[in-house]
Amino acid sequence: MTWIILAVVVLILLWLVLAYNGLVTSRNRTQEAFSDIDVQLKRRYDLIPNLVSTVQGYASHEKTVFEDVTKARSQAMQATGTDRAGAENQLSSTLKSLFAVAENYPDLKANQNFLSLQDQLTDTEDKIQAARRFYNGMVRDFNTKLQVFPTNIFANMMGFTKMDFFGNDLTDAEKQPVAVKF
Repeated sequence: MTWIILAVVVLILLWLVLAYNGLVTSRNRTQEAFSDIDVQLKRRYDLIPNLVSTVQGYASHEKTVFEDVTKARSQAMQATGTDRAGAENQLSSTLKSLFAVAENYPDLKANQNFLSLQDQLTDTEDKIQAARRFYNGMVRDFNTKLQVFPTNIFANMMGFTKMDFFGNDLTDAEKQPVAVKF
């Protein structure tokens, strides 16, 4: 009988260790995924001034578009917490208007510097989107671990808390498709 009790205690302790290690691993992977978003955002912030200056040389009278892009970039770089996703979405929106301005200038569209920067920025936007999806998948997995029985009891006792999805605070206007008019 003593061996059975000892075996049950050892199994429970083993499960607790595995559950705790699984939660820590999942939390760390989620944090790593969030830092991957930061890497791509940094790349975006570095490319935007180059793109703006290239376009600005061709379209100097479109001053408000450039000011909006610069302002949105600054706000996105300074945003933290839940404001960050909204600021990043605003920056994406203003970049679309910059590309619309570029469409009006055929010489600019053929400029190799502009094309290269545009390709890099498009690639970066794709990587940001992929990093956000990966992060949100990690958050989903981590939050699921926190909510399933019996791990939820242990997770609450150990102080693990639910993480937020990136982009969960979009406004209704930001959720609408972008209208493209010619």
